[in-house]
Amino acid sequence: MNKKVIEAFKKLEDYCESENYEGWDPYDGLMSKVFKALPVLPGGKLTRLIWIQLIKKSPFNLRGVLKVDKGYNPKGLALFISGYSNLSQIESNHSTSVEKINYLSEKLLNLRTEGFSGSCWGYNFDWESRAFFQKQFSPTIVATTYSASALLDAFEVTTNKNYFNAALSAKDFILNDLNRTYDSKGDFAFSYSPFDKTSVFNASLLGARLLSRIYNYTKEEELIAIAKKAVAYVCNQQNTDGSWFYSTLPFHQWIDNFHTGFNLECIYEYAKYSNDNSFKENFEKGIDFYLKTFFDNEGRSKYYHNSLYPIDIHAPSQLIVTLAKTGLLKQYEKIADKVLSWTIENMQSPEGFFYFQKRKFYTNKIPYMRWSEAWIFYALSFYLVNAERALEKSS
Repeated sequence: MNKKVIEAFKKLEDYCESENYEGWDPYDGLMSKVFKALPVLPGGKLTRLIWIQLIKKSPFNLRGVLKVDKGYNPKGLALFISGYSNLSQIESNHSTSVEKINYLSEKLLNLRTEGFSGSCWGYNFDWESRAFFQKQFSPTIVATTYSASALLDAFEVTTNKNYFNAALSAKDFILNDLNRTYDSKGDFAFSYSPFDKTSVFNASLLGARLLSRIYNYTKEEELIAIAKKAVAYVCNQQNTDGSWFYSTLPFHQWIDNFHTGFNLECIYEYAKYSNDNSFKENFEKGIDFYLKTFFDNEGRSKYYHNSLYPIDIHAPSQLIVTLAKTGLLKQYEKIADKVLSWTIENMQSPEGFFYFQKRKFYTNKIPYMRWSEAWIFYALSFYLVNAERALEKSS
């Protein structure tokens, strides 16, 4: 299995390097020069949603015809930085990894969005969701927390204080620029961005996780107190079977694979950084539901708790990340190996990149640098580091 993963990773890395880590995204359809040149279309929000979904769900890549350029996505860059930070722990990879960390970190720093209380990042395209519209590079809690976490990873490898200071500054964006939705207990969720008031569970938890990690450096008690309230809000919303819906909004009442993994990873890491085990039972119920529900005996990753399709590359990637970050990869290595083996055999192209989704009747093979390649790169980096450590212990 290790040999299979090494070969798959090398092919993937070669592809990403050949593209210089630039690429398309499932949700970048609004950046089409053709779309922008059209006269004002009726429908506004609905028109934008339909346009994005048509391009996203098409098995054919329409971006060339529609003139959508490739670009650097801050979250994608962040995942590559964190992946190379993992790989730097393998001695034979250290100097090469450091070089790539510095290269990518400088690009990430240059993509910061200005005009807010602290460092923040957004996606490199306009995008529309059912809950809100986001202009290109509008900062979000998701892009910001992954970017700041990656810069902390980079700092821990390189000791470059510029990375450290930029990452720490992100706490001011979270604390001062995001809205909060409170429950009856006084706990709250951070909004997705400064421009909405949604309560997206995984997004708010990502903010709590970053505050907890920054506390680990600064020992500012306020950060842990605030993070705890955000974690408590989400744990208060956990279903009796251990699952979570995506958010509190009526059109967000689905239960899916990788967002569940995000929730679990963040709850666990809050406890790790804070030494607060208040939410241990929530984590244990959640991880039990996650592992029993979302992965079948063939190694396929279900998208929803009640539906296999689409099999999305995000899901197997997040499984490896969740297990590695929660210290459970060794315990559940049979599940991890089966899922990873199926994914490599069925979702990696001969060119090295991984496919976006397998649907019931067709496979969307379009390479997406952030959504697909960066995520599986990040996941495989955890797997390889854990395999190297296991080898060292056995020798």
